Amino acid sequence: MNHQEIAKQLVEHLGGADNVVSATHCATRLRLVIEDESQINKEAIEDLDEVKGAFLSSGQFQVIFGTGTVNKVFAHFGPLVGANSEEKKENVSHSDAAKRKMNPLARFARTLSNIFVPIIPAIVASGMLMGLLGLMNTYNWVDPESALFMMLDMFSSAAFIILPILIGYSAAKEFGGNPYLGAVIGGIMTHPALLNPWGLSNAQPETLDFFGFGVEMLGYQGTVIPVLLTVYLMSKIEKALRKVIPNVVDLLLTPFLTVILTGFIALLVIGPLGRGLGNGITMVLDFVYGTAGPVAGLIFGGLYSTIVLTGVHHSFHAIEAELLVNVGGNYLLPIWAMANVAQGGATLAVFVKTKIQKTKSIALPAAVSAFLGITEPAIFGVNLRYRRPFIGAMIGGALGGAYVVFTQVMANGIGITGIPMFAIAKDPVNYGIGFLIALSGAFIATLLLGWKEDPKE
Repeated sequence: MNHQEIAKQLVEHLGGADNVVSATHCATRLRLVIEDESQINKEAIEDLDEVKGAFLSSGQFQVIFGTGTVNKVFAHFGPLVGANSEEKKENVSHSDAAKRKMNPLARFARTLSNIFVPIIPAIVASGMLMGLLGLMNTYNWVDPESALFMMLDMFSSAAFIILPILIGYSAAKEFGGNPYLGAVIGGIMTHPALLNPWGLSNAQPETLDFFGFGVEMLGYQGTVIPVLLTVYLMSKIEKALRKVIPNVVDLLLTPFLTVILTGFIALLVIGPLGRGLGNGITMVLDFVYGTAGPVAGLIFGGLYSTIVLTGVHHSFHAIEAELLVNVGGNYLLPIWAMANVAQGGATLAVFVKTKIQKTKSIALPAAVSAFLGITEPAIFGVNLRYRRPFIGAMIGGALGGAYVVFTQVMANGIGITGIPMFAIAKDPVNYGIGFLIALSGAFIATLLLGWKEDPKE
């Protein structure tokens, strides 16, 4: 079956072109917003050539084709459903259309994901530089007082120092505000006049008397929650001002008043409250991590894949970024990594044992994808389809999660798991052992649990 024919049959099994509200694609999957999901013939779609799985998540029906194939299918599918038609999309972006189909919790998680995903490359780069510096220091490769070491140290910390500016830009874009005004708000909260908490040591910030209000001149370098809350308010203020300010002076007055009003509120109210909220979340997590120890890793590693099914895991990026600053490392990411690796281990077991050729053709690349940190093909294309392999993956994830917590493995960044996480793991040896535990645990558990296959297949 050629790609054009696949696209035509896919439209038919989705309930027709009119049932597709919006369509786009990522590296491996078609992402579709469907008007009436009851009209979808999921089994028929999964039986199509090149289809590796299909699932409903985060307000979208997603069809897995794999890298390269998805582009070729979408080239024919897009015109059939009017994916590039403004009339078809009703002037609403695909992201907005998807959000309309989500529950409030999933919508909140997706919003946080949209804010943090664009920033991840900067944090990953900084995390890898921190790992390199750690190796240099541990094995005395370079003198810590040398120009090379000091310059690399600058490079590694820059992303965290200006993190509020990066978040300000990305958050304003997501909240419908001017992204450059969002960056300005982030700049205000990291202004050189404010004492940088990264180098606070025993220094005490100055307190200004602002009409009876004490304003502590302490910066928000590296913080997450304060700038998120502030930029959300900024976007609301900007939209409200644009409704009342005449168009002829909008370009002058709206940015002026937005920055002034938001700046005062940020330093007087939201900033201190957001800092307290961020510190509170960190303290609670530290308490659970320090008290429950490996048990916490066992539970979180086992349950993470079920959280992925809800889409709520997208909200974890904000918490992980807060941990990086307040704790000096991300101890949640290694746990999530174990769960992802375990999905690959379970899928690998299916590949070894199954007698169905199409399942074999899906399972091997899906397992490799999971080992590289992308689990959707493994979860939805194989493990959930046969159910018991998903349980086997949960067992492997729990075992691996318990080990990385027991050995206190941390990461220098967010967003990447599996094999790529070796680059940002603070303890690559124990991370590697946990990797093998999760993989082999899921592989063995899946073989022991077994699964039923349709004889017709």
